[in-house]
Amino acid sequence: MSEASVAVHADAELLAQAVAARFVVKLLDAQAERGQAAVVLTGGRIAAAVYRAVATLPARDAVDWSRVDVWWGDERFLPAGDPERNETQARAALLDAVPLDPARVHPMPASDGPAGPDPEEAAARYAAELAAAARPGTAELPHFDVLMLGVGEDGHVASVFPEHPVHYESRPVSAVRGSPKPPPVRTTLTLPTINTAEEVWLVASGADKARSVGMALAGAGPVQLPAAGVRGVSRTLWLLDRPAAADVPTRLRSLR
Repeated sequence: MSEASVAVHADAELLAQAVAARFVVKLLDAQAERGQAAVVLTGGRIAAAVYRAVATLPARDAVDWSRVDVWWGDERFLPAGDPERNETQARAALLDAVPLDPARVHPMPASDGPAGPDPEEAAARYAAELAAAARPGTAELPHFDVLMLGVGEDGHVASVFPEHPVHYESRPVSAVRGSPKPPPVRTTLTLPTINTAEEVWLVASGADKARSVGMALAGAGPVQLPAAGVRGVSRTLWLLDRPAAADVPTRLRSLR
């Protein structure tokens, strides 16, 4: 697994713009290399700002969006179209504005979907969808070019929370019950799945994230601080604004 690197931007707006630019470049590079690209999206305020920034970039039109696969790292187990779902947020901010192939957009099941109100069945269905998109006979998961994560004030990533039983899951996708953040029921990629991505980007903004970011980069235990257990195969990139980077050692920072 890769060593972590850190890029710090002056404020949340510049952070969102910088991540958006990196995102488009990563899609273009993946398509140049493999003919297609696959991304895993996250939710939250800074993620929504990134998606809106991508939508306004002129360079977005250089991407062949029909050859982009879109997955999600976690989801709130709510009805389809609920404004609290990460899918709903991403569609409003970006996905509805670009010519994606609907068959290549893979939202996690909703609570009123085919899995019904059973999050375990929803997780199993998403794991099966991931397996179906993997290369036959070579992998249980598709190739992820970049997987984006937010970082919670408590150091959670996706819906893997500190000291929650989901941390010990080895299955690709898990149901989450008793989430410390509402809503209490969710579905999430597990850490072993997250760590199969070629690149993992941890994006954090605001002073309330500084403690967990600093502890993760200082080597905290991943059970107590899940963000500390995340590593991309070729690259692990922390993308921060200055308030979120307040507790990051200066030697680790690349200021922008």
